[in-house]
Amino acid sequence: MRGAALKAILHNMNEFDFIAEMLAEGVREGCFPAGVAAVGVGDKILATYAAGDADLGTRFDMASLTKVLSPTMLALGALEDGTLTLHDPLSLFFDTPADKANITVKQLMTHTGGFAPTFLLETETDDPADAAACILRHPLQYRPGDMACYSCLGYILLGKVLEAVYTAPLDTLARTRVFMPLGMGRTEYNPSGTNIAPTEVDPQTGIACCGGVHDENARFLGGVSGNAGVFSDVGDMLRFASMLATGGGGFLSPATLRKAIHNYTQGQAVHRGLGFHLAGTPENYMGDLFPNTAFGHTGFTGTSLAVDPETGLFAVLLTNRVHPSRANERLFRFRRRFHNKVYASFTRHME
Repeated sequence: MRGAALKAILHNMNEFDFIAEMLAEGVREGCFPAGVAAVGVGDKILATYAAGDADLGTRFDMASLTKVLSPTMLALGALEDGTLTLHDPLSLFFDTPADKANITVKQLMTHTGGFAPTFLLETETDDPADAAACILRHPLQYRPGDMACYSCLGYILLGKVLEAVYTAPLDTLARTRVFMPLGMGRTEYNPSGTNIAPTEVDPQTGIACCGGVHDENARFLGGVSGNAGVFSDVGDMLRFASMLATGGGGFLSPATLRKAIHNYTQGQAVHRGLGFHLAGTPENYMGDLFPNTAFGHTGFTGTSLAVDPETGLFAVLLTNRVHPSRANERLFRFRRRFHNKVYASFTRHME
C-alpha cells in the first residue's frame, strides 16, 4: 500500500466510526444479538467495535472458520516441514474403500473430493472413534475431482489425517502448532470460562448452547473436529488476520500462502483455495468491492474473515446470528454491505 495513503488513514481513524453504527443497526434490525467487528491493514489495527450482548473480550463459536484456523494451518505447516504433500492419497493414512483410495489431501482442502456436504455421524455410528471409517463407508456424491462441493465431511477427514500424521489429538496440534505460536491465547476447542456468546436455543430444553460447539458432528466428536469446534475472540482473530495480510507473517512462508490462495476451482460457482474461500463470484460474502484476489472464510454461526492480499486490508466480523435460531438469515445481506463500506472507506485514500 502507498505510504501516503496509509498515513492518511491512520491520521483519520474516525474514518471507520461507521462500523459502530452498522453494528448497532445490525442489533436493532435483528441480524444478531451480539456483534464485534474489526478492520486492519498489514500489522496495524484501524478500528475495533462491539455492540449488543458483546464486548471486545467476548468469545464466539467460530463454526466453519475452524477449517482455516485449525486443520488448514496445520496442513500448510505439514507441507512446509515435509510431513505431508498435497497429492498424498487417503489410502496412505486409512484402510480406504477403492472408490476413495485416491482422493488426495488437495481434494479435501479444495472441496473437490466428491464427499457429500454433511450427514449426522450419530445416525450411522455410536462410536466417535469410528468417524473416519463411517465417512469412508458413506457413498460419494460425485466423482472425485469433477466439481467443487463444500463438504464438512472432507474436513473432518482432513483433521483425522493430521492426527494420523502427527500421532496427536487435533486440539493439541492446533494449540501447540498454531494458536500458541501466533499468540492466540484465547482461542481453543472446548472453551472454559465465561463471556462466550450463546448460539442456538435447543427447542426441546429451551436452553441456549453456550460454550459447547453448535455443529452437531463436532459435538458428537467431543467438541474437537476439523470442520468446527474452535472458539475465539476479536483480539486473537486480529492476530490471525494480520498474519495472513502480511504474507504469512513469519508463521507461513510467502510461497505457502500464495499456494493456499490460488484458485483451484475456476469455472465453478464458488472459488476455492486450499481451505480458503476466494472472492470473485456472484453474491460472494465479501461483497461487491473486495477484489477477486481476496480470500477468507465464514462460519455458520455468523463469523467471517476477509483479507485483501493486494492492499493488506482485512476485516473480521464476529456475530452469533443463530441465537436464538438458525432460521435468522438477516446477517447475509448485512455482511455484504459491511464489506462494501469497509473497502470503499479504505481505498478512497489510495487514489
